[in-house]
Amino acid sequence: MATYTENLINQVISESDSSTWEDAVQEWEIEDCDEDKECKSNCICGKEELRYLYTIRNQNNGNELFPIGSRCIKRFERDDLNYTTSLYESLFKLLHAIKDRKRIELTTDYFSRKLLDYLYEQDAFKPSEYNGHNGYFDYQFMMDMFNRRLPLTERQRRKVNAIIYFSIKPFLERMLVSKHGRHVT
Repeated sequence: MATYTENLINQVISESDSSTWEDAVQEWEIEDCDEDKECKSNCICGKEELRYLYTIRNQNNGNELFPIGSRCIKRFERDDLNYTTSLYESLFKLLHAIKDRKRIELTTDYFSRKLLDYLYEQDAFKPSEYNGHNGYFDYQFMMDMFNRRLPLTERQRRKVNAIIYFSIKPFLERMLVSKHGRHVT
């Protein structure tokens, strides 16, 4: 019986143009990620109980593999793919905390510089009268507060919370609605 690793290698190579693992893994990009909160899904390698279900697409021939877990993606040994898996998992963690009405603070429990960068690149910081109609100012404020060594003042804390609940939360909800075609509760 083949191991999980052997199953993964066989699947990836069979759907790639290249015939070696080292070359085949260079052909793939992460296309999407879904979450199975009940962990009832199985990876293409055979591993059971996946939570994060990635779709990867071969850039040479258009083939897709789904679902593939983050552990298998890590076996590709590509920093860009590891970065993306980490980012998706951070987004889900943040969304769940917001939906569960947990107290969200601008700490490493929920945020990272790469997550803030991603949110900015995806236009999560919407222009408004409060940021001079320029979302960059909210992004820069969040980065400054994230990097700050001193405790936030009450005014800074209120502004951070406003940005989280009036910009980031609606962005995450919209992202999931467009992905699944239904409202997130």
